[in-house]
Amino acid sequence: MRRLAEADPDVAKVLRAEAQRQHRNLELIASENFVSEAVLEAVGSVLTNKYAEGYPGRRYYGGCEVVDVVEELAIARAKELFGAQHVNVQPHSGAQANMAVYFTVLKPGDVVLGPNLAHGGHLTAGSPVNYSGKLYSIVAYGVRRDTERIDLDEVRALARTHRPRLIIAGGSAFPRAIDFAPFGEIAREVGAVLMADIAHPAGLVAAGLHPSPVGIADFVTTTTHKTLRGPRGGMVMCGAAHAPALDKTVMPGVQGGPLMHVIAGKAVAFREALTPEWRAYQGQIVKNARALADALLGRGLRLVSGGTDTHLILVDLTGRGITGKDAQEALDRAWITVNKNTIPFETKSPMVTSGIRLGTPAVTTRGMREPEMAEIAALIDRVLSDLGSASVEAKVRDEVQALTNRFPLYPERTR
Repeated sequence: MRRLAEADPDVAKVLRAEAQRQHRNLELIASENFVSEAVLEAVGSVLTNKYAEGYPGRRYYGGCEVVDVVEELAIARAKELFGAQHVNVQPHSGAQANMAVYFTVLKPGDVVLGPNLAHGGHLTAGSPVNYSGKLYSIVAYGVRRDTERIDLDEVRALARTHRPRLIIAGGSAFPRAIDFAPFGEIAREVGAVLMADIAHPAGLVAAGLHPSPVGIADFVTTTTHKTLRGPRGGMVMCGAAHAPALDKTVMPGVQGGPLMHVIAGKAVAFREALTPEWRAYQGQIVKNARALADALLGRGLRLVSGGTDTHLILVDLTGRGITGKDAQEALDRAWITVNKNTIPFETKSPMVTSGIRLGTPAVTTRGMREPEMAEIAALIDRVLSDLGSASVEAKVRDEVQALTNRFPLYPERTR
């Protein structure tokens, strides 16, 4: 069989261009990271050829005795990493992991109490364009105006009033650590199931740098990329009592054959995550986020909740008189990759927004530390202070290129 460059030079060109972009740019999207060469090798392996509907030892197809081993490795390593009783590593994404929990415990029309999307919640916590908002009766809680932290008094009051079947703790834009214990107390009081979505801080949870919901929540969902630094995919953890129902929901309830090459990548990433070096890396993610937050504050930018406890920073741009959309586009032209993001009590549409979201996992993977965070804050401030200036963007591009060249990424793939 021919190699990619010979078989399809157009696609080979695209892959090389993307590797070059990833090397060249400052990647500050909080939900992105750079996997190891070992994870890339596993995901690009011959396991992509194998159909393996079912679970290890209980497949619908023959010839699964080898892929059973890699799924069992992924499960065992995830259990060790998080201290979970049961793990399903088959969900293709975090959204499908959440869907699996919904479909395991809910019926259409059931009440779900989850985080307001503009206050940090994820699409699957009740967006009207998502299955969650279409199938279930959504009640949203938010953050306090004064602290911009989760309003647990509101969560408790709404739970007592609406008696939800499911309560969700976690989301995609909370810069502060979430204490899951009060959510567990509230869920028990009203007879609700608690689902903790740790897609963003999962790596920090595994490293003991963020409170763990395992043993508190009935279900814990996560992606396997972001801070975990594995391949794009999802995972659900739960107690033994929920395991049979969850597994039946994942397959055949919402998915067919698992992506065995991605599960192999998950197994590799979980093994990496069990090392002291990886835990030190997680600690540096947090140090870098705090350093970046402090440097941005020092330049007069307002941060939602005043800072961060995690890998994630939410910048409120209303004081600068610019939108998240305009900031994202200007920074992208300067080779600084961020995403526009709603802020609590948002007044603009999700396609425009009043904020941008930043994260430190990817730049930390490259080896950057606190001094580089100060450099990055200065570059961001220069672009935002003279928004739309082509000359400023050009100068910042040169400095970004010089910075990223000091921390090479996938050198064999950028040639």
